[in-house]
Amino acid sequence: MHPKINVKQLARLAFGAVALALLAACHIAPPRTDDPNENVNRKVYAFNDKLDKAVIRPVAVGYRNVTTPAVRTAVSDFYTNIRLPITIGNQLLQGRPGQAAVTTGRFVVNLGIGFLGFKDPASMLGMPLYDSDFGVTLARWGVPEGEYLVLPFVGPTTVRDVWKLPVDSYFFDPLSYLSRNHDFHHGEYYVPSVLYLVTLRARAIDAESFLASAYDPYVFMRDAYRQQRLYQIYDGNPPEDVIEKMQGVGDSKDFDPDQLLKEQHSWEKQNGQNPD
Repeated sequence: MHPKINVKQLARLAFGAVALALLAACHIAPPRTDDPNENVNRKVYAFNDKLDKAVIRPVAVGYRNVTTPAVRTAVSDFYTNIRLPITIGNQLLQGRPGQAAVTTGRFVVNLGIGFLGFKDPASMLGMPLYDSDFGVTLARWGVPEGEYLVLPFVGPTTVRDVWKLPVDSYFFDPLSYLSRNHDFHHGEYYVPSVLYLVTLRARAIDAESFLASAYDPYVFMRDAYRQQRLYQIYDGNPPEDVIEKMQGVGDSKDFDPDQLLKEQHSWEKQNGQNPD
C-alpha cells in the first residue's frame, strides 16, 4: 500500500526539501525548458505578490492578531473537514474506494462528534487525512501536466490543474453548493470563501522564511508547487527520476551540493539572513 499522507507534513516537506534542488536549477543546472511562459508568468507573479503585500497579507496578519491559536486551529479544522467531499469525490473517480471510505468516515466523525468539524477527533482516532482534487484525478487518468501557469488571484497551477477550479467547486465543494442554492444578500455569498482564503494565508505566514531565503522566489514557488503536486499524485512516494527530471538536476554533471550551500549561506549573510 502507498504511505498515508499528512497534508501539513507534506507542505513542509515540499517547501523544505526542494530548496537545495531549486538553487541548483537556478545556478548550476542547464537552462530550464519546462516553463515556456516564464516571461508572462513572472509578470503575473509580480502582480499577485504586490496584491498580497498590499491587501491579502495585512488582512491575514490582522486575523492572526485578533484570534488565538486555538481559534485559528478550530477554523482551519472546520474548512479542512467541510472540503473533504472534494477529496471523496475524486478518490471515487480515481478508483480508490478504500481511501474514499476512510475519508468519508473521517468526514462523518468530525461532523458528528467534532462539533461540525471545529474539532478533529478523527485524527485522535488514528484516521488518516487524505487530500485530492480533480487535477490529481486527471493525472492518474494519464492526462499530461501541460505548461506551468501563474494566474491572477490564483497563483501557481498548470494546464491540467486549472480544471480543478471549476470542477471541484461546482460538483464537490459543499460551501459552493450552499452558496448556489441559497439567496444571500449584501455579499454573504463571498464570506465563506474569503474566510477560507484568509485562513490559508494566515497559515502560510509561518513558512515565509523559506521564500525569503531563496535566490529566486518565483523559481522557488514554481518548483515547490510542482513537487508538492507530484507527492499528491504518487501518494507521497514519487519516483526519483521523475523528481530529478522536474528539477533539471539529473542532467547536470557539475552539481555540487556543498558549493551550493556555501553560495546560499553567502547570499543569506549579504542579505541579512541568519543561516543555521
